[in-house]
Amino acid sequence: MNTVRVGPWRRAWRRFKSNRLGYWSLLLFVTMFIVSLGAELVSNDKPLLVHYQGKLYYPMFHDYPETTFGGDFNTPADYLDPYLRQKLSQGSNWALFTFNHYGPNTLNYFAGQPNPAPPSAENWLGTDEKGRDVLARLLYGFRVSVLFGLALTVVGTLLGILFGAIQGYFAGKVDLFMQRVIEVWGAMPELYLLLIVVSMFQASIWILFLVLSVFGWIGLSDYVRAEFLRNRNLEYVTAARAMGLTDWQIIRRHLLPNSMTAVIAFLPFRKTAAILALTAFDFLGLGVPPSTPSLGELLAQGKANLDAWWISLFTFFTLVTLLMLLVFIGEALRNALDPRHNG
Repeated sequence: MNTVRVGPWRRAWRRFKSNRLGYWSLLLFVTMFIVSLGAELVSNDKPLLVHYQGKLYYPMFHDYPETTFGGDFNTPADYLDPYLRQKLSQGSNWALFTFNHYGPNTLNYFAGQPNPAPPSAENWLGTDEKGRDVLARLLYGFRVSVLFGLALTVVGTLLGILFGAIQGYFAGKVDLFMQRVIEVWGAMPELYLLLIVVSMFQASIWILFLVLSVFGWIGLSDYVRAEFLRNRNLEYVTAARAMGLTDWQIIRRHLLPNSMTAVIAFLPFRKTAAILALTAFDFLGLGVPPSTPSLGELLAQGKANLDAWWISLFTFFTLVTLLMLLVFIGEALRNALDPRHNG
């Protein structure tokens, strides 16, 4: 009787799927991320498509003056203007709007309440202190946080693998020297270094990314170093050396694939730390520019406007949900890759 052999990665995937909390957290996170990637198609102050007097217009891809739709001024059309909306709904004219009619920096000059305004039929999650839609800011801010965390995780992972592999494989004096360098480098306070850099240059997400990248690999390098130290003297490595393979060939073909379990299990937690770092620095005004949607910037607004409870509440809920999903995914991934679990 023939038996079908199941590879270790497929077994790990089966174990991951058996963890319902982690599996559904992954599906929900991927769904939210995909929606945020298409945020312009979900929340925008411009219609997706306009049919006016027998012609089709594409406002999302081209700016049309108000006179195109029967207005009086040769300025970019404001599709929140009640007069313009009336023109687009007369007769056979129509406009296909997004799910939410606001972009991240849209100011509704025709709002009926002062800002910040509480949740209403017009702004489902209210507006911030400048009159921008909170739902749109959260959607776009979610995308910024996830993409920033992903980029920081990728860079930190590559650097952590590189330095950890060098330490663990060559060991000895190389390991001792690099450990001392890492100890000194890791002792440097990130916040003070960021403050110094920001005092020299204008605060931006690129400066924050650079500063966090040069520190974000240290934790992962310790995991990789430990795996390489454990595996470097095993039989398959000795056999590879006897066959004449170079050190880098042994690292790339043999040691690295057998040391990836710790790396993969580490990734969701590294991403969580990156998102928290961005949120914290944005809260302090050291991250993205004020016009860029950010969860940290919204939390700072909530702190400055305690009576506008909706800003803090919905931002905090979004941030906690994002972090919980990543933690659940990380726990399920760690259990799935644990060799002590069979299946």
